Amino acid sequence: MTALHPPSATPLVFITGASSGIGQALASRFARAGYRLALVARRSAELQAWSDAQGHGPERCRVYSADVADTDSIVAAGLACLAAQGVPDVVIANAGISIGMDTAERGDIDVMARTFATNNTGLAATFHPFLSAMVARGSGSLVGIASVAAIRGLPGHGAYCASKAGVVAYCESLRGELRGSGVAVVTLLPGYVDTPLTQKNRYTMPFLLSAETFADRAFEAIGAQTSYRVIPWQMGVVAKLLRLLPNPLYDRLLAGRPRKHREPQPHTRPEPPEPGA
Repeated sequence: MTALHPPSATPLVFITGASSGIGQALASRFARAGYRLALVARRSAELQAWSDAQGHGPERCRVYSADVADTDSIVAAGLACLAAQGVPDVVIANAGISIGMDTAERGDIDVMARTFATNNTGLAATFHPFLSAMVARGSGSLVGIASVAAIRGLPGHGAYCASKAGVVAYCESLRGELRGSGVAVVTLLPGYVDTPLTQKNRYTMPFLLSAETFADRAFEAIGAQTSYRVIPWQMGVVAKLLRLLPNPLYDRLLAGRPRKHREPQPHTRPEPPEPGA
């Protein structure tokens, strides 16, 4: 049985996908608030270099190498965090991937499976090592990063939209299971955030936020243990209005909309570059 550290006066946050984008911005925001950091990424050397550049010593920040798509890998990282730093106050399952897909292409079915492994199973596996310890302590927050794309499906985004809708449903289920335990489940749905993931998009991105602005608003929502929040709220209004549209009108509205890039497939012609690329 893992020996758990006694509660620290300095709170601890565990964040996956922390090497860039939203994850790194969240790490910076929690660090500014005085949290100790447990940061996870596949690119652990790059993440460690970032931590060193911020002046975080090992007593303030530890980096764990893991692939959230590999259950044993991310569970091992969680157990290592428990052993080295104790039970986190906040766990943020942020790591995710977004790749376009075409169901007619055999290779894209594998893309879909990989998307679910990362965005869904990986999220649950991120929470798993900490759940019992948080419940025993009677406090903590489990944060799932979904997307506004969960609210309604978009052509060419089937894997991503379905996976993020799954994040919302899973977190809602978990919240019900943990009711009365003292452990909160927070579901955050980012709109468009300026990160390496979205910079490849070839369509307009209304209400685009910087990663830092998103992190500020997310930090507030997590601190308040808000069960569900779309950031920015304007994007939530747009998505809800689209949800209300009759299917024929919605389908017509999205006809011809540029689709998310797919991975090049063997024996297929690669997609053309974005304008200006």
